[in-house]
Amino acid sequence: MLFGKLLPREGNFYEMFNQHATRIVEAAQAFAQLVANYDDTNLRDRYTREVDAAERAADRVTHDVNRLIHKTFITPIDRDQIHTLINTMDDVADLLQDSAETMALYDVRRVNEEITRLTDLAVKCCERLKEAVALIGGLADAPTAEAALKTCEEIDRLESDADRVMRSAMSKLFREEPDVRELIKLKAIYELLETITDKCEDVANVIEGIVLEHS
Repeated sequence: MLFGKLLPREGNFYEMFNQHATRIVEAAQAFAQLVANYDDTNLRDRYTREVDAAERAADRVTHDVNRLIHKTFITPIDRDQIHTLINTMDDVADLLQDSAETMALYDVRRVNEEITRLTDLAVKCCERLKEAVALIGGLADAPTAEAALKTCEEIDRLESDADRVMRSAMSKLFREEPDVRELIKLKAIYELLETITDKCEDVANVIEGIVLEHS
């Protein structure tokens, strides 16, 4: 019993979730600026660095959460849920960084309408993710729990929109792009951006499970 009393009983998990979600939105918004200013190489480099910085900050939060799990005697929600949530959130940050790096490594020369639309949907998903994460700490309140579920449903709808944009983009790409190298580049970018929305939906599914169990 003395051992249990010496260990933290709660930890600051909710605040750390919020910190990570903030870093995700920062990375998403920086990536959106990268896309919007793609023709300016100086701005492109600047926003790539901002994406990297946000992803590294998110990594540090993930590390701190995973370490705190092992130091906390009683956690506010199930340990597996904490672990799954923070690591799935970190996947979103990683994918944003991967998208920025891939555009540079593949020497993508231009940004088209499909990249812009998928980026917009990815940013919206990340922003809704942040809203949903912010509600987790108040699940004992029924309206808060309901708001969290509605936000998760919105993420699901945005992911479905991204699926439709992705299918249309791929169809257009294979019908109209004569340069095989450019086709390969754009296909990879489309897939990465759509995967960001998929991973946001995975986060939403974890949150929904937490809501249903704890509200």
